[in-house]
Amino acid sequence: MNILASLNITGDAKGASTGTKWLEGSGTIFDSFSPVDGKKIGSVRSTDREAYEQVVHTAAQAFNEWRMWPAPRRGEVVRQLGEALRQYKEPLGKLVSYEMGKSLQEGYGEVQEMIDICDFAVGLSRQLYGLTMHSERPGHRMYEQWHPLGIVGIISAFNFPVAVWNWNSALAWVCGDVCIWKPSEKTPMCGVAVQNIVAEVFKKNGVPEGVSGLVQGGREVGEWMSNDARIPMVSATGSTRMGKAVAAAVASRLGRTILELGGNNAIIVSKEADLDMSLLGCVFGAVGTAGQRCTTTRRLIIHESVYDSFREKLVKAYSQLRVGDPLDEHNHVGPLIDKDAVSSYLKSIEACKQQGGKFVVEGGVLEGKGYESGCYVKPCIAEAKPDMAIVQHETFAPILYLLKYSTIDEAIAIQNNVPQGLSSSIMTLNMREAEQFLSHSGSDCGIANVNIGTSGAEIGGAFGGEKETGGGRESGSDAWKAYMRRQTNTINWSTNLPLAQGIKFHV
Repeated sequence: MNILASLNITGDAKGASTGTKWLEGSGTIFDSFSPVDGKKIGSVRSTDREAYEQVVHTAAQAFNEWRMWPAPRRGEVVRQLGEALRQYKEPLGKLVSYEMGKSLQEGYGEVQEMIDICDFAVGLSRQLYGLTMHSERPGHRMYEQWHPLGIVGIISAFNFPVAVWNWNSALAWVCGDVCIWKPSEKTPMCGVAVQNIVAEVFKKNGVPEGVSGLVQGGREVGEWMSNDARIPMVSATGSTRMGKAVAAAVASRLGRTILELGGNNAIIVSKEADLDMSLLGCVFGAVGTAGQRCTTTRRLIIHESVYDSFREKLVKAYSQLRVGDPLDEHNHVGPLIDKDAVSSYLKSIEACKQQGGKFVVEGGVLEGKGYESGCYVKPCIAEAKPDMAIVQHETFAPILYLLKYSTIDEAIAIQNNVPQGLSSSIMTLNMREAEQFLSHSGSDCGIANVNIGTSGAEIGGAFGGEKETGGGRESGSDAWKAYMRRQTNTINWSTNLPLAQGIKFHV
């Protein structure tokens, strides 16, 4: 298709790259089909063990040189990558939309996130600060500094097929690390496209081969990375089940992980909320990316006094949603990623009904012209109870549960009483409610918002959650420290050698 040609991709792609060089390999070939129309986008060869070993070996060699580049020089390369992404924003955004199924605006937005994190990383390249501490010993100076960690393995998910990789890689590169990326096997062509863009920039700047490696495939390739002692850190995005497996494997060799896993995000709608403004945040949060964001709004906790009126607003808004081809900017909701996701959606609807849920907006699979892929579903709304098993579960689909509360303490308790802890919001004009929600006794999530929805995080803040969400942080703030090793240094410039804690030792 034309999108692939504009990104220098042929219909068949090799599955492993050391940076600018693509490796042959003998892995099995798997196809990428678009959930938009069911058509084949292209084929990719899964990385075999020999190619994997070559990627890791090249990365290890590259690290020895790349870490010696001054950080601002590394930042300049990342700046140029940001410029290249600006040039390729339209075709790459379209490929993201077509291969993953998110709306075109969200596809463009994902590439913009990549551009933004490159800009952030450029500034960071001159701000990798340590600290100076006062020593208790005379004639001594103490300080700490940060050193590159080594190879960073990145396992990304289908729902953000390019942005989350760049959250990690841009920071890791300016920190002096090298990266090996395993994209989701559901969106492999996005990985190929990005690798081509990176290779173009890196080659022009003489970046060592191996600083940006790529491997393709399924669970087996991810297991190789997780068990590989040459990779000191693995950053993995996906399900809680997957994250637990990665965490166990990496921990067994005392490696590090950044885990961005499941979310079961809620918005509390107060009786003192601006209901019209709240409606927009709630609807986008629930149906954006067809409910396939880790920050998707899955629960609305609504005060009993405004419950009926806000439910009516939601039902009316849902009746106006347009589901269809995500490349048509008139549509609000695109398809689910594949038919397995559709099956999970249908099973969750049935489970909700069996557990006593009442649907006020019915779900179902859409059929007919424009829906031939079989991946389009109806965003739906169910009235439910907080302790229902299905409400405690994350379903990666546009199913929204309505829950009722009477006091703010009750609302916060409902909000927190799920295994996941990623994103949360409260809609209120009451300052006391807002401050309580953000206090120690408030939301237990990694992200807590007031008068905005649960999705749409900016790159300037550290992104991540607690509990079964994994506890890792990516993107902004001081998340860069996860990609480096801390070293404490003490220098004695005196003529004596006093010991700490006043210990006396004579020889």
